[in-house]
Amino acid sequence: MAKTKQEIEVKYNIVVSGAAEVGHCCEKIEEVSKELGREIARQQHTLVSGATTGVPYFSAIGCNEEGGFNVGFSPAATEKEHLKAYKLPLDPFNIMIYTGADYAGRDIIMTKSADAVIIVCGRIGTLHEFTTAVETQKIIGVLEGTGGMADKIRGIAESYCRIAKKIIYERDPKVLVQRVIKEIDHQKNDNLKILEK
Repeated sequence: MAKTKQEIEVKYNIVVSGAAEVGHCCEKIEEVSKELGREIARQQHTLVSGATTGVPYFSAIGCNEEGGFNVGFSPAATEKEHLKAYKLPLDPFNIMIYTGADYAGRDIIMTKSADAVIIVCGRIGTLHEFTTAVETQKIIGVLEGTGGMADKIRGIAESYCRIAKKIIYERDPKVLVQRVIKEIDHQKNDNLKILEK
C-alpha cells in the first residue's frame, strides 16, 4: 500500500560550505564544524559538502559521530583523480559524487542540489557557493564568528543582495541548523499549498 504524505519521511539536503584551509578561521573551527554535522544528523537530514578538507571534512566527521548520512561532491571525475590530482580525502564521506567539473563547476552542481546552504568561515570558493545560493534562491544560513567569508557575508548581503533579509545569521551552530530547517519546512509547506491549488 502506498504511503501517505504524513508517513513519508522527508529528508533535506543541507550543504555545509566553508574553508578547506582553516588557518584564518576561529580557534574552535574544528569543533564548531563537527557540531554543525552532528546537529544535521540529529535532525535526521543529509549533510552535503564539497568533499574536501577543513570545514567540510570536520562537519562530515561530526555527522558520522551521530550516525548521520553525508554526501561529498568531488571536483574530480574519478576516485583516482580525487586522491592523486586533487589530494582530497575519501573518508568520512558516505557517498561520493564525482562531478568532473573542477572546483567552480562542482560548487554550482552541489549548491543547486541543496535545500539550504550554511556558510562557515571560508574564502573565495565559499563566496562562490554563497553567490550561487543567492542566485538560485536557496535558504542560506551564516555561522558568524567563525572568521573568513562568514564574517563578511552580512556586509556583502546588505549592500548588494536582493534577499538580504532572508539570510539567517547565528553564532550557535546547533541553533543555526534548527533555524535553517524551520525555514526549509516553511518553504516546503508553501510549495505544497501551490501544488494543492
